[in-house]
Amino acid sequence: MLYIPEYREAGEVFRFFEEIAGIPHGSGNTALIADYLVAFAKERGLAVLRDEYDNVVIKKPATAGYESRPTVVIQGHLDMVADKTPDCTIDMEREGLELYRDGDFIRARGTTLGGDDGVAVAYALALLDSRDIPHPRLEALFTSDEEIGLIGAGAVSPDAIEGRLLINIDSDVEGIFTVGCAGGMRSDITLPVCREAVNSGKYTLKLSGFLGGHSGVEIDKGRVNAIKALAEILSTAGNIRIASLSGGVADNAIPKSAECELIAPSTELLLSAISAAKEKYRASEPEAYISLESSGAAVSALTARDTERVISLLSELPSGVMAMSSDIEGLVETSLNLGILKLTENALEASFSVRSAVGKEKRRLGDRLRDIAAAYGADYSERGEYPAWEYRRDSQLREVMVEVYEKMYAKSPEVVIIHAGLECGILSEKFPGLDCVSIGPDNFDIHTPDEHLSISSTARVWEYLKAVLKSI
Repeated sequence: MLYIPEYREAGEVFRFFEEIAGIPHGSGNTALIADYLVAFAKERGLAVLRDEYDNVVIKKPATAGYESRPTVVIQGHLDMVADKTPDCTIDMEREGLELYRDGDFIRARGTTLGGDDGVAVAYALALLDSRDIPHPRLEALFTSDEEIGLIGAGAVSPDAIEGRLLINIDSDVEGIFTVGCAGGMRSDITLPVCREAVNSGKYTLKLSGFLGGHSGVEIDKGRVNAIKALAEILSTAGNIRIASLSGGVADNAIPKSAECELIAPSTELLLSAISAAKEKYRASEPEAYISLESSGAAVSALTARDTERVISLLSELPSGVMAMSSDIEGLVETSLNLGILKLTENALEASFSVRSAVGKEKRRLGDRLRDIAAAYGADYSERGEYPAWEYRRDSQLREVMVEVYEKMYAKSPEVVIIHAGLECGILSEKFPGLDCVSIGPDNFDIHTPDEHLSISSTARVWEYLKAVLKSI
């Protein structure tokens, strides 16, 4: 059990966060947490709706004196990026997380924490469970599978909510109010390949310990994509044959590891390529580890021709920042991230997260991937496309939230438009007139096993959220 006695006012938030962490809820695995939410609502006599996508809406009447005020929607997503360290034995499909306190932070042993976006769910449940917090009518909207393409938000029924003031709690820096974001989509390339039987000794080339991170937040931080680094090594490794290939865990997470099993008649060029990579990434990726070990015999491998095609395709595929905004200094306009790589028996599969604040540039980047795929005889497809969230010049909600923040903190919040994708864009299209602001407490290294959530910041944002609801 987490023990956080000095923040008793936020005790229910931390209690619900720990309960959520005990339920497996990686992307594509949200049935159990949706069950939990439905049971939570029924136990308290609250109206609840659940759809076939595991989106859940729970509604709570206004407290006395707040009946005439506008309904407020508290929104977050149920799923988390489920990643873990190589030595972690937790089965994230079936087991909960092991939380512990580390000073001012909550962490999970060997896994991602799920603060993105479990903290939103915990805040909402604490509000729905409360009896002494003044608030207007509340609608808590919990969406599914945000991390793999904002799927739940795209499937929400247009009549699921009535409120038109929506507080999204999916940002990760306290004091920053997000009021717009890039649009995006997922892109997949599938390259058919041929194998043949072999009986040769093989080597395992491993890249690990890269920083990784969120492809919308850290894409411009100089973090190396481990899949692209692996492709660079292979491209100068000489006469090799690929037996297996893998890397990354989510298309919107910068890969921090990649691995290749290969056959090489000589390791001279391969070792030279590894040495060059280590030197190249020494400063930007100080914890990166690259190793080559003999690993038994291979029974099959790609043909020499398809090994060459795979390496050439991976080398040509772009990944990273494509363009910076000409309107907002320091803002990434267009990017893509090669986040998942997998070699099956008969195909190479690569998945990307494509983002842009400009619709035509997003389309142009998708077309570029399509053209590259076609040149190699590969299939190309897109999924989970979502629109940009456009800045709203007149926002009642933003005005109230800024005013409350200034009174509580004696300073102004930073109001920003970001490159990372948020569900507010889809929801704004689905619910005409929706007025959105995204906030959140300090949460670090999201989408990685180093993720850690600030306890003091979570408690402060809780007090702030209550003050906003009292002021609307």
